[in-house]
Amino acid sequence: MPPDPSLPSDAELAAARPAPIAGSAALVDVTRGEMIESRHTGVAVIADPRGRVLDHWGDVERRVYPRSAIKSIQALAIVETGAADTFGVTDEELALACASHSGEPGHVDRVAAWLARIGCTVGDLECGAHRPYAEAADDALVRSGGAPTALLNNCSGKHTGFLTHIRRQGEPIEGYRHFHHPAQQRVLGILETLMVQDLRGAPRGIDGCSIPTYGVSVGALAVAMARMADPAGHLPDRRVAAIERVRTAWGRYPWLVAGTGRFDTRVMQAMGGRAMVKGGAEAVCCAALPEQGIGIALKIDDGGKRAAEVAMATLLAHVGALDPDAPEAPALLTPALTNWNGVAVGQVRPAAGFPV
Repeated sequence: MPPDPSLPSDAELAAARPAPIAGSAALVDVTRGEMIESRHTGVAVIADPRGRVLDHWGDVERRVYPRSAIKSIQALAIVETGAADTFGVTDEELALACASHSGEPGHVDRVAAWLARIGCTVGDLECGAHRPYAEAADDALVRSGGAPTALLNNCSGKHTGFLTHIRRQGEPIEGYRHFHHPAQQRVLGILETLMVQDLRGAPRGIDGCSIPTYGVSVGALAVAMARMADPAGHLPDRRVAAIERVRTAWGRYPWLVAGTGRFDTRVMQAMGGRAMVKGGAEAVCCAALPEQGIGIALKIDDGGKRAAEVAMATLLAHVGALDPDAPEAPALLTPALTNWNGVAVGQVRPAAGFPV
């Protein structure tokens, strides 16, 4: 059969394929049977709070959107403005401000109570609505005949945090998601301090929950996480106190930060508080390790969540935070690839040479 002239030729399709991203390293392989079927490339950085890169794979200056991986930094404004004390914000609620939660009842009920206490309603949330990530919660929603609301949005805790410091400062609620709103400018200043970067000229986008997101280097992201791990001597006392309060909440309630069966929850539970971990959309993942005073940041080029999780677990084991002999470790470090019959047909694993 002759080729259809209305369709692109093989040569045109080949020319249209994006070139590999410069400065990336092979981080994760996916095997099936006896061979590597897929390979995920990306960038990973380990840094200290003084801005020193301790180890890296790929280009540390590569700019990425950090997405939800930096919710802990955004949550600092709740404490720094005095809003946490004014409204009696609990550690559980601070954990939800750091969360991309699954929409399970224990998440949603806590956010709803927090909203009510600050005099706001679900209608004030500007994050949008989506179905719960948790299958059981989604099934319950379907059975009830209900529709998703903004409370079910995985970012509803973060947005309630914005509303909390907006209420404390007496600022307008409507439009708080926009770049020029005082709440977003406040958060921007905190990001710049922790990342040691001027973000005024940085690439800017809109996150999934409608707030601004900024293109930052993976190296700067790792430094910010190191400063979350070890802020003393590097930041003003007020910010140090805010970091310690948010970080404590982040580590104390891993289930609130994600949910049942989710990677962030599972890996933090496996480490017993030795590291705080947070992933974001498009395969960004960060960790703060207080005992070692270091931060980790990584980005998988193709947005593959499975690769980001294995890469992060691998680095956590590499620095000694995750015990590779722990019962939970194999499922985090080399999760099985299964088919529809539940048969293990391969695995997701670190690429050769990563991390050593």
